Amino acid sequence: MKLLLATFLLISNLTVFSQSNSFAGDYNRTLNTTGNDMFDYKLTLNQDGTFLFHYYSKIKQGIPPEVNKYGKGKWSAKDNVITFSSNKQEDFDEKYTLDFNNSKARFVTKNPRDKTARIIKTKLTFVESEISWMQRLDIFKI
Repeated sequence: MKLLLATFLLISNLTVFSQSNSFAGDYNRTLNTTGNDMFDYKLTLNQDGTFLFHYYSKIKQGIPPEVNKYGKGKWSAKDNVITFSSNKQEDFDEKYTLDFNNSKARFVTKNPRDKTARIIKTKLTFVESEISWMQRLDIFKI
């Protein structure tokens, strides 16, 4: 009985650990408009709990026409919500200027119990952010 209980606990802990690792990886979203303007979002969630973000836009009538913005910091996951944080002393400099504090994203994937043929791309949907253009943004796992 003790062996059975120990085996069950080991398997459940491994399952929890493997689910938290499923969040890590590269996410990307590129949007093109009919006027040939482009918006590109790239997010990397590292296994060690850090992240890097790059936003690139190329707008023909924009001033300036090309913009690069960067952010970095730490992330943590609870259930299917990823919370981002940035330390003002460590994560900000001339290059990394985006403040991800108070940003949250929901991890969306196809439920393993869903046996239908429909395709659901794994993605992050930003549900809260003080960066106004990040709210309700979907970025897809590569």
